Amino acid sequence: MRYQISGKQIDVGDALSTHVETELGGTIEKYGQNPIDATVTFSRSAHEYLCDTVVHLSTGLTAQAQGRATEIYAAFEAGRDKLEKQLRRYKRRLKDHHKGRAEPVTFETADLYVLSSDDEQWQAQESGPQPMIIAEMETRVPTLSVGEAVMQMELAGKPMLVFRNEKHGGVNVVYGRDDGNVGWIDPRNLKS
Repeated sequence: MRYQISGKQIDVGDALSTHVETELGGTIEKYGQNPIDATVTFSRSAHEYLCDTVVHLSTGLTAQAQGRATEIYAAFEAGRDKLEKQLRRYKRRLKDHHKGRAEPVTFETADLYVLSSDDEQWQAQESGPQPMIIAEMETRVPTLSVGEAVMQMELAGKPMLVFRNEKHGGVNVVYGRDDGNVGWIDPRNLKS
């Protein structure tokens, strides 16, 4: 597993890096996951240290957690505990969904645009109002089943997930609804 341990305006020493690799590796190994890489970032917010941990698993899922404490080691431990809870909670579901999967999840790259939300920033052109693009980057779109997509969304703590449906190859979206349920958009089913 590859580790990327860094600090935002904080010097991360060898002792902390070794501690993170040992403890995080032990936690992930305890639940039988096959991690690809882990990114651990330390930062500071007023009097607290923050530890953001993101682990990419070979099943295509991404587990992430954040820990806060007044000491840097305690911040890591708080984040590791949250990550351990997520892995423990999803262990059975992950095994059930990936039991029949012979190959790891594949990803495709896609352009991602962030548009301004202010109405004043829309510029009138000959073809009508056009939004101002604030950021342009690439993102990865995984090929998953619907159940795996819902797990990925919940594990990452995100409100929605765009994925390619492994049954028919079409682009689908799962999202968290206001009523607490999960919505699924499958444009292929909209054609009559």
